[in-house]
This record gives sequence, structure tokens and C-alpha cells, in this order.
Amino acid sequence: MSSIQQDLSIFNKFKFERKPVGVKFLPTKPDGIKRLDKILDFCEMLVEAQNGSTFYVAKENFTCIIGPLILGMVDSDPIFESGRVGPKLEIFKDARANRGIYQVVPRLAKGTVKYVAFSPLDKLSFEPDVLIITANLSQIEILLRAMSYSTGKMWSSKGTVVMGCAWLYIYPYLSGELNLTLPSFGMRARNLFPEGLLPVSIPWGILPSLIKDLQDMNWVPHSYTIGREEHKKKVKGIVEVLRQGIAV
Repeated sequence: MSSIQQDLSIFNKFKFERKPVGVKFLPTKPDGIKRLDKILDFCEMLVEAQNGSTFYVAKENFTCIIGPLILGMVDSDPIFESGRVGPKLEIFKDARANRGIYQVVPRLAKGTVKYVAFSPLDKLSFEPDVLIITANLSQIEILLRAMSYSTGKMWSSKGTVVMGCAWLYIYPYLSGELNLTLPSFGMRARNLFPEGLLPVSIPWGILPSLIKDLQDMNWVPHSYTIGREEHKKKVKGIVEVLRQGIAV
């Protein structure tokens, strides 16, 4: 097991249905990793890695223009950015609505990334820029609670109905914030995620504190096990004791 795998081993405790995947954005070819021998859409590359493959991709590996666009590998396409495609796919009412997303979708600066590496957690040998976990709602609740356990930070979910890969990969990398995303139009059209599983993207910068909180906190609090009425009594009892302490 590599040191990176050891650092992230707490995530094995979840027993996720799909493997967590590390993603890294690179200006040069990574050492010791083979290039993907097929062409896929950016969102499909996540599933390829979840199925056990470690690889890197270049611009030529993408079938969909959106991946290279948000990675800064190519110039924008006026056909897409005019907003004329979305209405034809029944996603937007008109081009004006479609055009609006291009003002908010995160993108990397042109020419800063030439390659992207992917690896499932059990084969991870590099420090990922983003760790993407596909989880059910109970597992997501634990992750979000851990994010707030020692910091009190709120969590949020940001996305757009299309170009979901921008919010899956790029937004957490640029913002440094965990992002819970819903499968976008293209992801649903490609049937990438089983019903009930959602992707959570965690940037590298917050992983150490998240891991520490997962180690320290009780994953199943007592109140989750005693039922509604007993939980109410427990809260009432705690408040009464605290009030007595204040009065004293």
C-alpha cells in the first residue's frame, strides 16, 4: 500500500459500492502511468477509473468537447456558447436560458493543463487534486457531518443542469470546497450512476481535516439508535442540565 493509500485508508471503512477515484491535473505527462487507450467523455473517465483502471488522458482522448473546454485545452465553440444546442435537446426553453450557464461554469485557464490522471483509491500512487467519492445518502451524511465536525463549516451543492463535469472536477479544485453534485443531463443520458448514488468531490486541501474528523467522531451517534421520542427526551435532559449549570 502506498503512503497516499494509507493516508486515505479511512475511506475503505465505508465499503462504497464504487471505488473512490483520485484525479490530478498536470502540465506534463505523469511518470509510471499509461495513457488511456480509448476515447471517452470526461464524465465517463470517472467510471473507467471506478472499474479499476489507472491512466492519464490528453486532449485526443476526449469525445465530448466540454471536457477539453473546461480544462482549458481548446477554445470555446460558438455553436455551444450561443445557446443553440440546449433547446434542441429539450434542456432549455430557449438559447437565452442556455447561454446563461457559460457565465458561471468554472474553467481552467487556457494552456495550464495538458493531461489528467485518474486512479482508483486502491491503486493510487499520486497525490490527487480532487478525490471523487460516489456514495449513497447515508454515507454522504457521514462525510458532510465530518466536514463540519471540528470546523462548523456549512456544506453546499453547486451545479448546472448541463456540463456537470465542471462541477464534478473543476469547481472543487478551484474553490477548495467540497461539492455534492447531482448527475447532470449528460450523465443521466449516459446512465453513469446507479439510482441513489451521488458523487461527492473533495479537494486535496481539506482532506487532512476531513480524515481527522472521520477518525475522531462517532459515525453513528447515540441519537440515531434510540428512536424519535428517546432522542427528544435526551435533548430535553441535556438542556435542563445545562440550564441548571448556568443558574448555579
